[in-house]
Amino acid sequence: MASHAARLVLLLAVAASLAGRSEGGWCLCRTDLYDVMLQKTLDYACGGGADCRPILQNGACFTPNTVKAHCSYAVNSYYQRSGQNPQACVFSGTTFVSTNDPSANGCLFPATQSAAGTNGTISVGVDSPPAFGQGPSSNDISGGTKIFTMAGTAKRAVILACCSLLALYLSA
Repeated sequence: MASHAARLVLLLAVAASLAGRSEGGWCLCRTDLYDVMLQKTLDYACGGGADCRPILQNGACFTPNTVKAHCSYAVNSYYQRSGQNPQACVFSGTTFVSTNDPSANGCLFPATQSAAGTNGTISVGVDSPPAFGQGPSSNDISGGTKIFTMAGTAKRAVILACCSLLALYLSA
């Protein structure tokens, strides 16, 4: 009985540490897509609340002057300003979350909501445009390329639920 109690305590400690872990990271544009798709994503992010001033001419992140580079800065700003909401880095499959800091050559990509500056809360929801290459959308079925990924709170909830079920099984 004592060994079951010890297993249960250890299992709960592991579950608690996994549940409290921060996903973090930077939202970046995929480099394998055409610029025309990424330009739509860039336009959506800048029009939707991202701080795009650093990618304007003479801005700290203007160079390199490419759609891919500007797109990554814009979607990351959008993602950070939304509090790293996983849905804020969907952009109909044109983006992904990375744990590698893309900052380089004097261009600092914000890694937190406070570093990104806030001009109010960015609302990310199911009413976002579903067209490929535009805004965040978890319900895009138009291109067949959308795969629902579990991240953040949902992942932690599943981990806790599995650990709880295993704990119940071990304690029986």
